[in-house]
Amino acid sequence: MSACKRLLSVLRHRGASSVIRKVTTWSPVGAAFNAKQQRRLDLFEKNVGLFGVPELSSPDGFAVVQDRALRETEQLVEKACRSPPGAITVKTFDLLSDTLCRVADLADFVKVAHPDPAYREAAERTCIKIGTMVEKLNTNVELCNSLKNLLDSKDIMNSLDSETRRVAELFMFDFEISGIHLNEKKRKEAVNLNVQLLDLNNEFLVGSHTPNKIERQALPNHIHHHFSKDSRYIHIGGFHADASDDLVREVAYKIFLYPNAPLMNTLEELLVCRNQLAKLVGYDSYAHRALKGTMAKSPENVMNFLQLLTDKLSDRTAQDFTMMRDMKAKLNPKNADLMPWDHPYFSGVLRAERFNIEPSLYSPFFSLGACMDGLNSLFSELYGVSLMAEHPSAGEVWNDDVRKLAVVHETEGLLGYIYCDFFQRPDKPHQDCHFTIRGGRQLEDGQYQLPVVVLMLSLAQPSKSAPTLLTPGMLENLFHEMGHAMHSMLGRTRYQHVTGTRCATDFAEVPSILMEYFATDYRVVNRFARHYQTGQPLPKSMVTRLCESKKVCGAADTQLQVFYAALDQVYHGTPQNRSTTDILKDLQQKFYGLPYIPNTAWQLRFSHLIGYGAKYYSYLMSRAVASMVWKQCFLRDPLNREMGERYRREMLAHGGSKEPMLMVEGMLQKSPSIEEFVDALVSDLNPDFETFIMDSEG
Repeated sequence: MSACKRLLSVLRHRGASSVIRKVTTWSPVGAAFNAKQQRRLDLFEKNVGLFGVPELSSPDGFAVVQDRALRETEQLVEKACRSPPGAITVKTFDLLSDTLCRVADLADFVKVAHPDPAYREAAERTCIKIGTMVEKLNTNVELCNSLKNLLDSKDIMNSLDSETRRVAELFMFDFEISGIHLNEKKRKEAVNLNVQLLDLNNEFLVGSHTPNKIERQALPNHIHHHFSKDSRYIHIGGFHADASDDLVREVAYKIFLYPNAPLMNTLEELLVCRNQLAKLVGYDSYAHRALKGTMAKSPENVMNFLQLLTDKLSDRTAQDFTMMRDMKAKLNPKNADLMPWDHPYFSGVLRAERFNIEPSLYSPFFSLGACMDGLNSLFSELYGVSLMAEHPSAGEVWNDDVRKLAVVHETEGLLGYIYCDFFQRPDKPHQDCHFTIRGGRQLEDGQYQLPVVVLMLSLAQPSKSAPTLLTPGMLENLFHEMGHAMHSMLGRTRYQHVTGTRCATDFAEVPSILMEYFATDYRVVNRFARHYQTGQPLPKSMVTRLCESKKVCGAADTQLQVFYAALDQVYHGTPQNRSTTDILKDLQQKFYGLPYIPNTAWQLRFSHLIGYGAKYYSYLMSRAVASMVWKQCFLRDPLNREMGERYRREMLAHGGSKEPMLMVEGMLQKSPSIEEFVDALVSDLNPDFETFIMDSEG
C-alpha cells in the first residue's frame, strides 16, 4: 500500500477525537457523542449531496430536484385521473404525496437549519414552489373527483383493507378544507380565505416574537442591566421569569404583554377567517374542523376534559398558590400579593428549597455519550433495536458536528436513519425538535422506503477536558425527542401519508412524553448515569428527589396549561361578540385564579395559536395517555420486552393509519374514559412517601 493510500485509509477510519476517561471505555455510540468530531479528509471521496441526494451537493440542486418532482407530479395527476377507482387510486395519491413531501420536508428543514445562507435561500424558494403546486392540486376538481368516485363506490371501498380506506378518507379531508366540493363561487371564496390565512398566520407569528420597547428613562436605572438596550430604548423580548428581583419580573411582564393594536387586529382577523373557512366547508366552528379524527373528537369533549381536570385539581392548585404566596411574603414582606409574573419564579424557589435540586450536581453523571448509551440500551431491551454510529459521506450533512445513526433491528435489519444535530452554532434555531425528512412506505418491489429524520437540540460542544454534560431538563428533552424519532423508525405503514408522527396531534406526543417517564425511572437511569470522571453511579436518592421536585406546585403548573388550552378552544369555537382580551379575562379567572393585569394582552404572545389552533389541549391529553401506558404497562418493569413489543405493535407501528383511540385501546386493552385521563394526570402529582422516608433516614 502506498504512503498516500495508507494516510487516506487512516483518515477515512478516524472517528471522534478521544476524551480522557479514567474508568471505562465508551461504547461506539457513546464515543461518537462524547468527543468533538474530527473533520475527515479524503481527497478522492465524492460529494454525495445533503442526505445522499446527489443534486444537493450545491444550492442550485434544489431547483433540479424541485423541477423533477413537479414533472413527476403532473404525470401522477394524469394517472390518478384516468385510473378506475380502486386501491390504485390511493397508491397513486400516496406516491403523489411522497413525491412532493420528499422535496418539501427536506427543504423545510434546510431553510431553517443550514449554516450556508445560499442553501437556506434556495430551500426557501423550493418551499414556495412546492407550496404553490400543493395549492393547485387542492383545487383540481378532476383530481378530487377521481378520489370521490372511489369513496362513493361502497362495494369497492368495502373490498379495501382498513388502512387503505382510512388514507383515502384523509386525502379527501385535505381536499374538503380547500372547499373543492363547493360550487365555483364558494370555492373561490375558500381559496381566497386560505391565501389570507397564510399571510395572517405569518404576520401573527412574527409579531408574537417581536420584542416591545420602552424609553430608558421610564424604568429605574438599577434594573436596566437586566434587559437589552440601545441609546434610547430598552427592549423586552421575554418574561425574565427567573429573575429574583420582583420589579424586574413585573416590568418584563407588563411591557412584554403591552397591547399592540395592529397585532391585535391581525389576531381578530385571523380568528374570523378561520371560522368563516370552517363554516364554508361545512363545520360548526374551526374547532370542530380541527378536532376531526383526533382522540378528543369534538370541542365539547375537550372542554369537558379541561373542566373536569380543573375541578379535580382545584384544592391542590389553591394549596400551591398559598405556598407561593407564603414564600413571597417571607422574601418580600412589603409586597406579598401573588401575581402572574410570580408563579414560575416562586414554584422554582419552592422546589429548590424543598429538594435541594441543583442541576450542576447532576450534569457530571449525564454526559451526552452516557445518555446515548442509555437510549441504545433501552431500545435494545424493549424492541431489539440498536443505534449504530455511522460516518456520513462527504457532503451528506450540513455541519461537521452532525452525527448519523443507523437504527438496526436484531432480525429485521436496517429500519432507518436519525441525523443528530445536537450542538449549538451561530444562526441555528434554539429549539428542540424532530423533523421528518423522508417518510416510510411500502414500495412496489416489496422493499420498504426507509424513514429519515433529524433531531435538533442546542447543546454545548464537548471540550478537550470534558464531554457535553446535560442538565436533568436536557436529558428529558433528549429522551422526548428520541421518542418522536423512534415513532418514525418503528412505524411500518404501507402509505407515506400516515407514516410515523403523521397522525392526530393529540396522539403524536404520546410516544415522546412516555419517554420522559423512562428518563426519570431509576432502573433505567442507573444503567447509564455515571460520573464522567470517576465512574461513580448516580445515587438513587438524587433521582428520587428529582422526580418528587417536579410535583411541587405541579397542580398550579398544570392548571396554567389548562387555562391556555381553554383559551385556545374558546377562541376557535362559536364567535363571541367581545374582544379576545375580554375572553381572556373571563377564562383566566375561571381556569387559572391569578388576577388579570390591566393593559396586558397575553394572547398576542400565544404563538401556538398558529401551529396548534384548537389543539393546544393535545399536550395534556397525550400526557394522560402516556401516564396510563406507563403505569399499566411499564411501571412494574420498564425493560420488559413483551410490553415493548406490544407497544410497538399496538401504537408505534401504525403512524396515523389507524384511529388514535383504537391504538390506545389496543395497548391498554380497554377503552379509557375522560375521567380516567383526568385521574391519570392528577395521580402523577401524588407524592411518593418512600421519598419522605428516605429523607428522614438521611
